[in-house]
Amino acid sequence: MTRLTTVARALITALAGLLAAIAPSATAQSRTEPQAPKDFVALRSVDPTIIQEMRYFTPHNFVGERIDGYLQPMCVLTRPAAEALHQAQRKLLRQGYTLKVYDCYRPQRAVDHFVRWARDLDDQAMKAEFYPNVDKSRLFADGYIAEKSGHSRGSTLDVTLVRLPAKPTRPYRPGEPLVPCFAPENERFPDNSVDMGTGFDCFDTLSHTLDPRIQGEQRANRALLKSTLEGLGFVNLPEEWWHYTYKPEPYPDTYFDFPVSRKSLTSAH
Repeated sequence: MTRLTTVARALITALAGLLAAIAPSATAQSRTEPQAPKDFVALRSVDPTIIQEMRYFTPHNFVGERIDGYLQPMCVLTRPAAEALHQAQRKLLRQGYTLKVYDCYRPQRAVDHFVRWARDLDDQAMKAEFYPNVDKSRLFADGYIAEKSGHSRGSTLDVTLVRLPAKPTRPYRPGEPLVPCFAPENERFPDNSVDMGTGFDCFDTLSHTLDPRIQGEQRANRALLKSTLEGLGFVNLPEEWWHYTYKPEPYPDTYFDFPVSRKSLTSAH
């Protein structure tokens, strides 16, 4: 009996030591996870009518997997940017359109994920859709990937237009055949957005907002998005028809790294 008691005590002591070793690290991790400033909000709390298709929470992006830092599929923005986007949505709803966002605030850890991927020249799983005409070794030099992103400052978003009533977009199935992002609309991956001439995140000069090869309805769709957003304080990145930044930015020189989740938002508690 004494021997069994001794063994049992030894097991309990070992287990207690193991738990003690694990618990502080978990607690420390939760304590050190950065939080968003108070003026960051979930877009849905400002305008629940804007469609959210958060691509970096899914494997349907140029990397081919969920990106670091996206813990929930939600759009987070500084409040001024979210409120300006709400005003744009009100204008567009009256014209039979809705906005749809693909990405909003982007943690620095997500940008770091992009950088690691871009340096791995052997990983070209999504090339056929997102950068068919670009050599991966050129992604930094050509400006498609950078070590800092305006998205991390909280007032930049990737956005498009959807004609109402909005049809559902089928989910991407990993491993399915890929089609170039600049293929005709009826051939490339289905998206319920209007035809902008290319898909989102298309690494090609055809994505330049005013590329002269984009004409007709595609050019008109880009112009409608551009004129609506620019009229409310957003500035377009000329190389990407989908990329807009609200000006003046509340945090023009700060690159945040809190995760995309409701827990990161102090205003949500």
